[in-house]
This record gives sequence, C-alpha cells and structure tokens, in this order.
Amino acid sequence: MPATTAPAAPPERVDRVAPLLVVEGLTTAFPVGGRLVPAVSDISFEVYRGETLGLVGESGSGKSLTAYSILRLVPPPGRITSGRLWFEGQDLSALPERELRKVRGARIALIFQEPMTALNPVLTIGYQIAETMVVHGLATWREARARAVDLLAAVSVPQPERRVHEYPHQLSGGQRQRVLIAMALACRPALVIADEPTTALDVTIQAQVLDLLRSLKQEFDLSLLLITHDLGVIAHTADRVAVMYAGRIVEQGPVREVFRNPRHPYTQGLLASIPGGDVGSRLKAIDGTVPTLGAVGGGCAFAPRCGQRFDPCERFVPPVVAAGDRHDVRCFLHGGAPASTTPVVTPDSTL
Repeated sequence: MPATTAPAAPPERVDRVAPLLVVEGLTTAFPVGGRLVPAVSDISFEVYRGETLGLVGESGSGKSLTAYSILRLVPPPGRITSGRLWFEGQDLSALPERELRKVRGARIALIFQEPMTALNPVLTIGYQIAETMVVHGLATWREARARAVDLLAAVSVPQPERRVHEYPHQLSGGQRQRVLIAMALACRPALVIADEPTTALDVTIQAQVLDLLRSLKQEFDLSLLLITHDLGVIAHTADRVAVMYAGRIVEQGPVREVFRNPRHPYTQGLLASIPGGDVGSRLKAIDGTVPTLGAVGGGCAFAPRCGQRFDPCERFVPPVVAAGDRHDVRCFLHGGAPASTTPVVTPDSTL
C-alpha cells in the first residue's frame, strides 16, 4: 500500500474530556452463499472532541463501510448485526430513522471520496450547498444562498459569487472536493467523517485540501474521522490512528506512539513498505493479498501473510491487549492466552 508522503511528526495531542463518538463492538455483515458474513467485525473506538482520528488500511479493509455504519447508511442487503453507536450521549443504534435524519448532515457530516458521483450534475453548486441548510431548518432559501457564498470563500474556492451559479462539471477536481467540504460544514456539525478526501487528486492539490481541513477543524471546532490508505496523510494530520485489516481494527493508539513503536505485524509491514530507502534499493512489500469477503478463516485474518504466526493464530481470533499508554493491539505476540480464548466459528447465520 504506497504512501504519497513519508511520516513526519504528527500534531500535538489535544485535551480529551469525554468522547464525542463511541463505537462499541460494531459488526456489519452481508449475505454470502446463504449465510451472513461480516465485512466489519467487532470494532471499537472513540473520537474525542477536537481531535482527528485516522482510520487507515488497504482497500477492502472495511474503512468506508465503517463510516456508513456509523450513519446507519449500510447499502442493502448488508446490515448491522451487533454493536452500539453513541454520539453526543445519544444511542444512534436505537434512534428512530426520523430522528436519525436530524443527526446526519447536521451533527455528523460525511465528505465523500469522489465528488463527481457525490454532487448532482444538474443542480448548481450554490443550490446543493444551500439545500443542506434548508432541509435541516437552519436557514431560509435566501439566507442559505448567501451563506453558500461565504462557505465557498471559507474553503478557498475562487470567485465564490460566480461559482455558486455554476455546475459541478465546470469546476476542477480540487474545487469540487472543496465544494463537498463546504457542504459538510454548512450545518456546523460536531463531527466530520472524511472518506478518502484526497484520493482522486494530484499530490499538490492533496496537500492543499489537507491543509484546508486542518485549518477548518480549528476554525469550526470540529472533530474529524479521517479515512485513508495513506500513512503519510495520517502522520501529518491525525492525533490518533486505528489500523484496519480485513474488517477488524488490529492496532490503535497515538500516531507518534504507533508509528515509532508498531506492535502488530501488519502495521510493521505497512510502515516498512513506505518508499524512502537507498536509491536503487528494492521496495518492501507484504506477501499475499487481503482476503475477500467470506474467505477469512477461523483465526487471525492476517495469519496467512504473517511471518511471525504460530499455532494459536490460525485457530483463534486474538484478543485486544494493551501495548502501551493508550496503545492497543490485537495480536497473540503481545498477550492473551489462547487456551482461554473461545475458538472462532465462521459466521453461519441462516438468512
């Protein structure tokens, strides 16, 4: 998994009082061959007020599905099968759909990874930004249109008075991404989930968008869940990081701690694969491929690719164990008695 930039010193850790978002034991599954197979399996994490949590992993690891699960927007036939979601003291898991709509977009906003599919091609930019505020009852159409100009200016879109009357195809890729950010900020949310916000952009524009997110986070007092496959983005942007593999979080902790002292073999492999060695030296890679949905066996999903595996790894799912100050890892190399661990049975729920 290549990274566009090498890890550097992350931002200073923010003060944490109470978590804004709590995800407990979240499992989201899809029917495959007559049984429910988890694509996101028993994940738990928190996002604190004013911080950026980076969710990192290879494509297919379940990062985007985690975001959709938080908002209860899992595409059918998938569904959340277990777990709890707490946001600002509310149990989102039990919230009626009508009440949940008041949270989506207003208190939790999502920045999609592909602007051309997220934006409506037949509506003007200004209309789409204004509609967000009107739907949530935060402004009249007149007020919302004026606010749309201010939001475009806030995200550094040039000539915002003119851009509000243009359509998505008339803007560059970087400008369309800024429009999505403006839409996310329209209702002054407490939490913004940014799903691969720089994937479709060139390196220069990526840096500009990331700088913009950092400055807007401070200006609007946001918490940010940043989903990416790029370790360099995490190093420069996040306060804490959660590493995902095959639907599970295998390691999480402060960025500085995890990058300097990675404990899970997968995290070690990701960091070792970042370019930056001697000129002409061979790039390091993790052997094997990410398992497809339903192909994970009864033990640790990473075991087939792990050079440090031993007997329990192929028969049991490792427990989460402490690996340092606020640093957790799901790996038998660091504890957890296999003999007392319940053997994992591949999900076989009848549909």
